[in-house]
Amino acid sequence: MLLDCVIVGGGPAGLNAALVLGRARRNVLLFDNNKPRNAVTHESHGFLTRDGVKPEQFRRIAHEEIMKYPSVRMKQATVTDIRHHGGGFEITAQSGERAAARKLILATGLREEFPPIAGFTQFYGRSLFNCPYCDGWELRDRPLVVVSEGANLFHSAMLIYNWSRNLLLCTNGRAVLSFDQKQALERKGLLVIEQPIAAFEGTDGQLEKVRFQDGSAVARAGGFVTPHWIQAAPFGARLGCATSELGGFVTDAFGRTNVKGVYAAGDTSVVAPSQLVIAAAEGSRAAIGVNGDLSFEEYTY
Repeated sequence: MLLDCVIVGGGPAGLNAALVLGRARRNVLLFDNNKPRNAVTHESHGFLTRDGVKPEQFRRIAHEEIMKYPSVRMKQATVTDIRHHGGGFEITAQSGERAAARKLILATGLREEFPPIAGFTQFYGRSLFNCPYCDGWELRDRPLVVVSEGANLFHSAMLIYNWSRNLLLCTNGRAVLSFDQKQALERKGLLVIEQPIAAFEGTDGQLEKVRFQDGSAVARAGGFVTPHWIQAAPFGARLGCATSELGGFVTDAFGRTNVKGVYAAGDTSVVAPSQLVIAAAEGSRAAIGVNGDLSFEEYTY
């Protein structure tokens, strides 16, 4: 059976795309490997009527709502290959199952690569985070550390200053701040340390101090670490989808990539800010693009 669309990725973007296409009476198969990037997240914020929702609760509600639409199927499986086939696409799962579709939505998201600092993993998702819009409120007015090895450190400092005025800014040994930027930060009373970080220290997931290579340490109660973002799956690159400077797929107003029939949604195309509500909206946008293009093709050919 030739499907109208296959969606690869079962996060908020893929799920919302499936919902919209189901309501449009499109035959859809969604592949989900059940390995969400937000597995360490306890709650998601910034989504009206769902502020504070637990990721597993969000997925359960989404699955229940999508299953009301009989033209949508969801398959827990890892996709291993996607190829152009007969004017559409052939998708192969690890189980050997194959599906053919006229359109393809990539909602596989991004993968975070953090600086290899000792102790980081025991605090990530508990007192160290990457998105102030997601977790800044919970860390408000605490002494925080902000770590970035990139040129966005200055921007991050200005942003996070809104939640806490007690900031330690770390470049982890990189020269990413200009002389003027350092002076501007110091005028705000912010501490800048450019030497490498030896370790994050604390107990039971609660950060207590940041230790540097010279043995010195600064007490902190939480903070934000900027990751390097890369595509979580290779399919878009293999199909020839163009990427932006930040690593996301370039799309138009309806999620279309430069490859005919391939759409991208969620973190796959919008690298930052990484929020539940934005990813879900991206899924809706791509689904509307798919349905509109299918309708046009069916009417004119």
